[in-house]
Amino acid sequence: MTKLKPGDPAPDFETTDQNGHPLKLSDYRGKKVVLYFYPKDDTSGCTAQACNLRDNYAQLRAAGYEVLGVSIDGEKSHQKFIGKYELPFSLIADTNKQVVEAYGVWQEKSMYGRKYMGTVRTTFLIDENGLITDIIDKVDTKKHTDQILK
Repeated sequence: MTKLKPGDPAPDFETTDQNGHPLKLSDYRGKKVVLYFYPKDDTSGCTAQACNLRDNYAQLRAAGYEVLGVSIDGEKSHQKFIGKYELPFSLIADTNKQVVEAYGVWQEKSMYGRKYMGTVRTTFLIDENGLITDIIDKVDTKKHTDQILK
């Protein structure tokens, strides 16, 4: 798998959101997209990141961005996460790992000396034409909006 870089076309995908509604990246052509990948619903870092995006959502929208979160959690988990933290954006249920693999964020990780496969927290900024304009791979979960709008 070739590593994506700014200037590359963002891989299109077709999957479902938290409500089981079909969702394709190409549906967002003409809009800028913050496509952020995170490991797991309702964990400390992922919650901090989601809440930072929620708290600054009006700013992101004013800058022309749509926000989409992606994890391998299912629709029910996403619904609970959205409900608990009142998230105003959609979460993609990538249970078959199609999207994380297309974006190259499903990688070997290590914790306490144990190796396992997981989602590497990464954000892709995509322009109106579907091209990647920036990749944030050192995400500051508490100041993520600042990294996006820099």
